[in-house]
Amino acid sequence: MSRAVRRARFLGTDCFSVKSLGGATSMSEMAVSSSKGSALGGSAAAAGGLATALALTRSVHAAGSDVIKIALVGCGGRGTGAAINALSTKAPVRLVAMHDAFRDRLDSSLKAIQTRCPDRVDVPEERKFTGLDGYLQAMEAGVDMVLLCGPPGFRPMQFEAAVKAGKHVFMEKPVATDAPGVRRILAANAEAKRKGLAVAVGHHLRHEVKHKEAIGRIHDGMIGRIEFLRIYFNSSGVWVYQRRPEETEMQYQVRNWYYFTWLSGDHIVEQHVHDIDVANWIMRGHPISANGMGGRQVRIGKQYGEIFDHHSVEFEYGDGTRCFSVCRHMPGCWMSFSEHAHGTKGEVNIEGHGRAVLRVFGGPTLNWERGPDGHQLEMDDLFAALLAGRPYNEGDWGAEATMTAILGRMATYSGRVVRWDEAIQSTLDLMPERLAW
Repeated sequence: MSRAVRRARFLGTDCFSVKSLGGATSMSEMAVSSSKGSALGGSAAAAGGLATALALTRSVHAAGSDVIKIALVGCGGRGTGAAINALSTKAPVRLVAMHDAFRDRLDSSLKAIQTRCPDRVDVPEERKFTGLDGYLQAMEAGVDMVLLCGPPGFRPMQFEAAVKAGKHVFMEKPVATDAPGVRRILAANAEAKRKGLAVAVGHHLRHEVKHKEAIGRIHDGMIGRIEFLRIYFNSSGVWVYQRRPEETEMQYQVRNWYYFTWLSGDHIVEQHVHDIDVANWIMRGHPISANGMGGRQVRIGKQYGEIFDHHSVEFEYGDGTRCFSVCRHMPGCWMSFSEHAHGTKGEVNIEGHGRAVLRVFGGPTLNWERGPDGHQLEMDDLFAALLAGRPYNEGDWGAEATMTAILGRMATYSGRVVRWDEAIQSTLDLMPERLAW
């Protein structure tokens, strides 16, 4: 990370105007939806639907084979899981290429995938790629789809490359770590729509039955007008990688990526984006401003890089509704992964790893159990659409969720009230000027 970015990030001075390296197009071409109009508005989602459907069908079967060949880019735990989910669908899917910055990660991932899905893996030595730019070779290895599951800081450039190569894409959340990256995602997603490419984003809660049922009833007015929301992602924390003496600084940071903002976005962006997306889903759009606080209270050692261990944010939506957002990485504290909507007629409480409960004041109470795994459902939905030739694009609201989380981070890092219009136009580019070992 450059000195200018570090100074802006920690001192809070001019923290939204460091020179961009992205070269993004104009905001008018990439504007995310207003707070009461979803990025997945009906007309936008339907535009070019017939052309997209035809393109999807042609591209899946372009080589005269019913097999959908995929490449995995990013072979960590989530990438390995995403590949297994893709190979576990009813679609004729085969993993034929893999990329990771490090060969040991690729090898361990391949072993795990082969154990679970041995008949759907064909990754010979010549289709194993490493290094910071090996993803480009993986995309050219005769594949139809790319799973982008590496550190989020690389997501914009990898998504751009996949769209340019004409590949369908599943990309994990978040889709970027800064506003210039979000704008790059939006621009590339517009091109993906023009090319008729399927784009899925790893917000698996959107596919879980309990979330769809509960939020559908919120939108039907069952709990009345929303008065406020509460969302939480409080846990004991995640893994940490110990530095090896022979590693360069770049090698160390890419291995220990979670603790560097340019790579992960901080845990408010990398993890809490799930709950933030649910809030946007309930509100049918993004907030107009945020204020908050955060810091490093427990996780203060050098091995924990630079990210905070707690954030508390108040988001304001366009109609005045507030969402109170809390995320924390501290052992021995109350843990919760949940979303809560409080209305004039009732309330909804959704536990990420449990059930959803809708209670109408003086009326019925509805319960939904957790149901099938959302990670599997999101892949089932993606490949079902591909095979049917249906348009499928989650890129815009995936970018909207990421940008909302970045808005919250801007508020906690700066101590300011930050408005959406200011945040989405930020030129603070966290990506290092040079990517090399």
